[in-house]
Amino acid sequence: MDRRDYNVMRKKGFLCALAGATTVLLTACGGVGGGGSNNASTSDPLAWEPGVFNDPATYKSYCENPRSGASAVTGEVFDDRVGSTLEENHWLRAWINDSYLWYDEVPDLNPDNYATLDYFALLKTDATTASGKEKDEYHFTYNTADWEARSQTGVSVGYGIDFVLQSSAVPREIVVALIEPGSDADIAGAVRGDRVLTIDGYDVDTDSQAGIDALNQGLYPDSDGEQHLFELQQTDGTVKTLALVAGPVAKTSVRDLQIIDTTTGPVGYMLFTTHNSPAERLLVQAYEQLAAENVTDLILDLRYNGGGYLAIASQVAYMTAGAGQTSNQVFEHLEFNDKYPNSNPVTGGANDPIPFFDETLGFSLSEGQSLPSLNLPRVFVLTTSNTCSASESIINGLRGVGVEVIQIGGATCGKPYGFYSTDNCGTTYFSVQFQSVNALGFGDYADGFASEQEDAPGAVSLPGCIMADDYDHALGDLDEAMLATALGYRQDGSCPLNIYATGQLAKPEQRTSVKAPMVRGPWESNRIMELPRQ
Repeated sequence: MDRRDYNVMRKKGFLCALAGATTVLLTACGGVGGGGSNNASTSDPLAWEPGVFNDPATYKSYCENPRSGASAVTGEVFDDRVGSTLEENHWLRAWINDSYLWYDEVPDLNPDNYATLDYFALLKTDATTASGKEKDEYHFTYNTADWEARSQTGVSVGYGIDFVLQSSAVPREIVVALIEPGSDADIAGAVRGDRVLTIDGYDVDTDSQAGIDALNQGLYPDSDGEQHLFELQQTDGTVKTLALVAGPVAKTSVRDLQIIDTTTGPVGYMLFTTHNSPAERLLVQAYEQLAAENVTDLILDLRYNGGGYLAIASQVAYMTAGAGQTSNQVFEHLEFNDKYPNSNPVTGGANDPIPFFDETLGFSLSEGQSLPSLNLPRVFVLTTSNTCSASESIINGLRGVGVEVIQIGGATCGKPYGFYSTDNCGTTYFSVQFQSVNALGFGDYADGFASEQEDAPGAVSLPGCIMADDYDHALGDLDEAMLATALGYRQDGSCPLNIYATGQLAKPEQRTSVKAPMVRGPWESNRIMELPRQ
């Protein structure tokens, strides 16, 4: 698939991979249709016959509450027609049967018995992975208007804080991990490492339903102008109270770029937080600077990068490895269910592999400009359980062409599956439709990637060291534990001694710090194969 083919594909709609709603609520208790081989067809399209399915197109866009006009973001005219909840449910049933990766593991339920969103939630596999987690954790919906706005611009409603839930059940620990420069949180005085004590007067260890609801609303604001009162404890024990106001926040995707002088040559470091549209420009600028400094190694900090545009992940991999290792090589290939062994069910065409893109693609720079590259045989990645989807594609794609990936931190989230975001009647549905594999045909990392030092059941082992996120130091600080560990491993190939005894990390059977979910929505944990609409 070259750049021209990619531009054609993106007009078909969003291709989202390795995605899932990673929002973790606190608790009190601690396709389009088309093609494929449907089983049969029913004479009455609204009658449920177990094991018998019509084509999804039979029900597409027949809505209980049809929209009129066009999308405010894309300009596309809505195709909604007057219909019913039953028709929306029948579309879901047929669409899942046609394109869901594990369609033969889905219960066939009567669509007349459920509200639409409740019905969708049940149309998935209940199987588990080697570690015991759900095989399909990525089945969710989004309001279409909100999804289009967020995916096209990277803007979401918030304070400019990324919180990490060290523990979502009592005793709860909620930490400020990342602050967006210039955001309301930054201006108000929140800093990395602050611990949340109360939200709107409710202690984080509250066991009342009203308190749980208040905590969740404060952590997950959904309205512009929404205000919540936070009591935060600084790393020195000082307590401060901040009134935070939610508003549109656009993430700065590339930050803290620096050149670190070592006795064996300059080392580049940068924090990469999301694969959004502006990232293309910022990444090109960063790699140009790194190339000009002739860095001998790169430390790519992906600890909070949940994903975004897959094409940008391909660009990052190319700019790291260069043409010599990636020319004419596959970055990623999509494997659909057995109804589509050789074709793409969304485009209707051949299932062509995704290359290592060596040019700009029009996200935030004009198309067709050659990308800079570092031509490195290896890369150091800093990871946590919040390293997901498109970020894992960088790791897997580079490994597929022989680039050594050295992992410092904790196991990644494990999302080798993907889907096309599909709108029907104002709701955008996300349901796993393919597994992604690299040039070697490998994509079995449902339990993530983990360094050889970590005891992570089911994870793919990489060279490197386990190390917890160090909230007591700024990101990019040479004394920050993960960065310091990467530099130390680069120097002599060893990991810190007594890593569990230092207090930086709990023993494996007690460990929670390496798997601390971040408070964020679906956009921050998706892999999107889509270019900006022209």
